[in-house]
Order: sequence, then structure tokens, then C-alpha cells
Amino acid sequence: MRTTDPLPSGDDSLRDLDGHGARGLTRRRVLATLGGLGAAAVLAACGRSDGSSPDAGATTTNAAGTIGSGTIGAGTVGADTGVNGTSLAATCTVIPEETAGPFPGDGSNGVDVLTSDGVVRADLRASFGEYDGIAEGVPLEFSLAVVDAADGCSPLGGAAVYAWHCDAAGNYSLYSDAARDQNYLRGVQVADDGGVVTFTTVFPGCYPGRWPHIHFEVFASVADATGGGRPIATSQLAFARDVCEVVYTDRRYPSSTQHLAQLSLETDMVFQDDGAAHQLAATTGSVANGYVATLTVAV
Repeated sequence: MRTTDPLPSGDDSLRDLDGHGARGLTRRRVLATLGGLGAAAVLAACGRSDGSSPDAGATTTNAAGTIGSGTIGAGTVGADTGVNGTSLAATCTVIPEETAGPFPGDGSNGVDVLTSDGVVRADLRASFGEYDGIAEGVPLEFSLAVVDAADGCSPLGGAAVYAWHCDAAGNYSLYSDAARDQNYLRGVQVADDGGVVTFTTVFPGCYPGRWPHIHFEVFASVADATGGGRPIATSQLAFARDVCEVVYTDRRYPSSTQHLAQLSLETDMVFQDDGAAHQLAATTGSVANGYVATLTVAV
């Protein structure tokens, strides 16, 4: 169901918008421009969790390096393999279009963080510009592989992704009362030749009425992302329940366990269409060492 996120507690005065302003390029025109940009390496597509709870003391690695070690690097991904050697999915299904919700920060509902100096960044944990707060929580590194569904899942190098999500307490920077004077957990990255963008952040909390998720918009270029261009895709990344249950044992997520217990992917207002079949990130890691999540985003 394509609907609007509920408002976290204390934000009922904000309007629900679909997050899509009148922005320039159509998806077909963009893909015609980018369709020839190919590269060998893309991440594993839309993998589900293996169903096991991560070991609280395990070290988590992916092609980009190790979270928590201070040595996260560029790494390499093979032509037919993704994170930890998993196979690239044979099918290429367009990512479901979803609401940007009432807290996009993209100019469609009040503030526009995309016009701010410093918004193009990989590490989303700290506020930037005139703000100075830092979001606390379990470390998370998530990578999105942006590919062209109309061209055999070829990577869209040079595309840009704007990602944002709530903090451990369920607050959205720039909107929620407790985080209105912050702009953390928002940022833009440009896809490499393999179509991959990677962000360092904290695991999002769970607030009433919504399954744990990360919002993102895909743009044809960083110039479009930061210059008022229209996104060519707007969607959300979901996390598996077993991963969330482990993360939410951390004291920095005081209400998330309670909220999660009342929800399911099958009843979530956004993911209920197919249980997030094409939006559920492959996630590995531990509370002690952080988590790594990957998702292929076909547009």
C-alpha cells in the first residue's frame, strides 16, 4: 500500500505529503541517459536474513571492510558476486515506489536539507552546518546498488541517493520536537562505477505504527539531488525482525522493543503489499561490532 508514514509522537501537527515535488526529469528520460553506464560490480540483490540471530560478539565484515574496526575501506566486489560472496540475483525487479513520508527534508514539506553545504557525505551520524549534535545508536553501514531494470540490471554509476531515517528514539531531525535543532541521519552519496552507494549511520529505532525502515530517493545525478531535480525513484529499505529484536536490546532504544512487538511486515502500511520482498535488506553483524546491510535498488 502506498501511503504516508504515521507521525511519531508529538508531531501530529505536521501534514502528510507524498514527498514528490514538481521536479524535472522523467524516469524514462533519465534511464535513456544513464542506460549506457555499465560496470561489472553490483551488490547482492534483495537478500533476506538467514533467520538466525547474530552473535552479540561476532565481527561483521562485508566487501567494504569491518564496522567497528576503524578500517572501513573501498574493498572490491566481483562481477557475479556480492557481499560475502553471495550470488547476484538473476531477476531484476523494479523497487516498489513508496511514500517519502512527512519528514523528507527535501523541500517538499518545509525544510530542504538538500540545498545545504555538507549534505553530500558518507557518514550520517553527526549534524552539519549550523547544527552540532550526534546521533547515538548501534553502528550500521548500509549499501545500495542502483541498477537499471530496463537494461539487464546494469549499474547506474553517477546516480545519486539521498537517504534519511529516524534516530534510536524514533525522532526525525528537523521535524520531531526532540530533534528539530538537528540535521543528522540525512545525506547524499554518488554511486560509484558499480552503481553502489554506502552510508555509515546508526540502526534506526522503531516508533509506533511503522516497521523499522530507511527512506531513500534516487536521482539521476548529484546535481539533480542538490539542485531541485525530481527523484527517479522513492522507496524504503526494511530490516528483518530477528535483527531488529537483537539491536533493540541495546539501552539506547528504550521503546523500540515494545513498538516492534505490535507490528509485522505483513501489516505495515508500506510493506504489507508483499512483505517487503524487494526491500528487505540482507543484514549481518552484532550489537557489539555493528551491522552491515545491503540492498539492490532497480529503477
